[in-house]
Amino acid sequence: MNAQTALKEILTLPEEERRWLVEEIAATLPEPVVDFELTEEEKTELDRRVADMHAHPEKSIPWKEVKRRVLKQLRHASRRRLG
Repeated sequence: MNAQTALKEILTLPEEERRWLVEEIAATLPEPVVDFELTEEEKTELDRRVADMHAHPEKSIPWKEVKRRVLKQLRHASRRRLG
């Protein structure tokens, strides 16, 4: 069975089983190696964003909402690829 065939079958599973499967697969992947230096401009921008976050916490989006939006976008993109 190839990955595309497996995905079509997986997408027929109930949501809870798909979530479990995603977590199981993710657990098998190595942690990404992050080895880079930020530029002074990037550090300044991050500092600005952190300050803005502290000054305006009401603009923050809870992680659950961010995750829901990202997963929705991924599902949509996946459906487009599968046709």
